[in-house]
Amino acid sequence: MSDAEDAESPRNERPTPSPASDSGGYFHIYKKGQGYWTRMGTVAGAGLLGLVTGNFLYSEIERQLSSPPVDAFMTKIHLQDPRGAYLLVALFALVYSLLVYHFMNKPAYADFLIATDSEMKKVNWTTQKELMGSTKIVIGFVFVMAVVLFCYDLFFQLIFYLLGVLKTPPFFIGH
Repeated sequence: MSDAEDAESPRNERPTPSPASDSGGYFHIYKKGQGYWTRMGTVAGAGLLGLVTGNFLYSEIERQLSSPPVDAFMTKIHLQDPRGAYLLVALFALVYSLLVYHFMNKPAYADFLIATDSEMKKVNWTTQKELMGSTKIVIGFVFVMAVVLFCYDLFFQLIFYLLGVLKTPPFFIGH
């Protein structure tokens, strides 16, 4: 190779990446089969958030569409109430679904969910017997504390009544 050819050839340029052989386009699932339950949980959470937002949008759009100028316009384009609200909520659902799909398939997010799933498999979960025992202890403690606080309340109610701070007698004195 001559010096002229060395000067013309790029040394520090990165080669253009070739498309992956397993790439299936936009709707390809990144690392399919890994982190299934954390992905499904995330989808369920995003779906619930989308449903609540869609319900809010429907109620607000329905209220806005009932104003006379908007109602006249919607009648003119043959989208009377509630078809206009349904259309806008369906459009929101479509855009929201595409955004959720896009972000869930980003390699950084998908790798995080996959790592979370693998870490959750390492957790030492309690047995049902241990869980029931701990639950009984917590519920029992809550009831004991409720009784203790009720007794403190009765005690201070009586003290403040005898000092004249409270004018109404406690229920157990019966004045």
